[in-house]
Amino acid sequence: MDSSIQGTVIRNLIAHFSSDNLIGKKVKNGELRKQLVKLETRWRCPEGMHVTEIEMEHFSMEFLEADEPNREYAILQLHGGGYVSGLRNAYRTFAAVYLESCDNISVLTPDYRVAPEHIFPAALEDALEAFEWLIKKGFQEEKIILCGDSAGGGLALSLCLLLKQRGRKLPSGMIVMSPWTDLLQSGESYVLNFNNDPLFGKTKDSLIYNRDYVGENDPKNPYISPLYGNLKGFPPMLIQVGSYEMLLSDSIGIARKAQKAGVNVKLSIYEGMFHEFQMALSMIPESKKAWDEVEAFIHERMKKTE
Repeated sequence: MDSSIQGTVIRNLIAHFSSDNLIGKKVKNGELRKQLVKLETRWRCPEGMHVTEIEMEHFSMEFLEADEPNREYAILQLHGGGYVSGLRNAYRTFAAVYLESCDNISVLTPDYRVAPEHIFPAALEDALEAFEWLIKKGFQEEKIILCGDSAGGGLALSLCLLLKQRGRKLPSGMIVMSPWTDLLQSGESYVLNFNNDPLFGKTKDSLIYNRDYVGENDPKNPYISPLYGNLKGFPPMLIQVGSYEMLLSDSIGIARKAQKAGVNVKLSIYEGMFHEFQMALSMIPESKKAWDEVEAFIHERMKKTE
């Protein structure tokens, strides 16, 4: 079964506008993504919410709260962008969706340092500092949910590995959308979906072949590629991915490894979907279903820690 009519139309539009005949190479290697961050208009915070900008030593963060916030639970959202692109309005909208659909849960989104100026472990250091900020703010580890998409999904997994290695309490749960878990690109979907992926496929200039973040480090370092880490003891995980993605193997691989380690993990593969299809919000049935699944997962984790 293929995607919905709406999903197929959007997938084809993405393939068209990211083709090399238009702006494909600039989109795929991250150059245009960086420019778009600079060119974006100021994000309009939805009614009933307010955002606080927080300046850290090396990076900044945004803390989104409801006017009447839930002060018990929080989400730490780590945005995508291939480790080369900063915080964009799409992720601010993600934060608002998390908050609105999940009982006014507060959302912290760090604009962590990115490559090529800042290679590994800069992003991981910033993610850890953001987590520590929530603890100092009064949120308990077991009432924090880690969320991330693409590179941010991989970063969330790497952060959990680091917390475990340091003997820290782990968050309540994890939601990772199309996580980039293997920067060695060893999965079969890098080949099988090379001509299917509308955003990253059909060229080796793709953003997912970018090695700036890795630098001279070993890409199999689990804090770079969490697929090679020990996931035993991880909290429950929800993994979402599209069947047309080159990163499909990254999601399947990390799900299998988590299951073997005894982790409670749900892997949802959305047929015919493309990278970060959740950005379509309610425009396509698959995205709406994905967000309903996210809401249900968060509510379940909240009930477990009441």
